[in-house]
Amino acid sequence: MEELSEFKLKVLDLLKEDARRTPALLSTLLGVGEEDVKEAITQLEKDHVIVKYATVVNWGKVEEEKVYAQIEVQITPERGRGFEGIAERIYLFPQVKSVYLMSGAYDLLVEVEGRSLREVANFVSEKLSPIESVLSTKTNFILKKYKQDGIIFEERQEDNRLLISP
Repeated sequence: MEELSEFKLKVLDLLKEDARRTPALLSTLLGVGEEDVKEAITQLEKDHVIVKYATVVNWGKVEEEKVYAQIEVQITPERGRGFEGIAERIYLFPQVKSVYLMSGAYDLLVEVEGRSLREVANFVSEKLSPIESVLSTKTNFILKKYKQDGIIFEERQEDNRLLISP
């Protein structure tokens, strides 16, 4: 793992805030040449530091219903591979959006997406739980997202109540 320069870290921070920022805008914000920014971005992409440019969608504002769940998974690590092989088997399922190795009461946190509660439940019972190294699962359905990746989904409503003091 390479230590990134302060310049590249600033480029990453600015792109994380808004991936639509152009190299021209970034060069202005950072006070450097546009070519320097383009080279930095190209190198970060080549080194797989920048993996993807993505859009954060507030699905609560769209007619299409989606169900999200976080599944706490306890597993027995594989001899010689530890958690890596099992994590790979799990993250290759199309329903799986994220997999994290955790400390604490469980080993992996698996985030999944489905069209219904039944679809997610079937994934857990038919695909995830039968994996030989999986000891147990605990599924938590996400009821509402308030904030994701630093983005607040709902506009804050001002408190218009009258202030009453004794």
